Amino acid sequence: MSFKADAAKIKRWREERHWSQEHVADLAGIGLRTIQRIENGEPASQESLKALAAAYNVDVIALALDQEAEATRMVELQNEKVRAGIRLSFWIHLSGYVIGVFVFLGISIGIGGDTFVMKWPLIWWTVGLVSHAATVVIVHVATRYTEQFKTVG
Repeated sequence: MSFKADAAKIKRWREERHWSQEHVADLAGIGLRTIQRIENGEPASQESLKALAAAYNVDVIALALDQEAEATRMVELQNEKVRAGIRLSFWIHLSGYVIGVFVFLGISIGIGGDTFVMKWPLIWWTVGLVSHAATVVIVHVATRYTEQFKTVG
């Protein structure tokens, strides 16, 4: 059975004590290569974690990743991807809108006359763009709110 050890924490503890990987391996009674693998984030056996915990004089659970913190970090990462994606879609929409305005102007000028014949399509496209902007803001606020709610609650 393997456990996901907090590699960054294990390495930080070693460096704070000014211990080499060889020293930790000797203290724990495990191989140097095992220490290197654990510090690189690879899974560790229960025996290796127990030996490391004894070397650092802590409980084994102190070496494992905090599952709640890891889940929160994953949610935050996913939320940021969603926000980035929706912002990108808005910028694509906006650039298409700018090009469309020029096309509509060209059509109106080409047809001639004093009226802007593409007024209604442009109005509805503007409504769509504003709705898209509102969606971006709502998603941004909602995902930030849920992240803050989880950290406070």
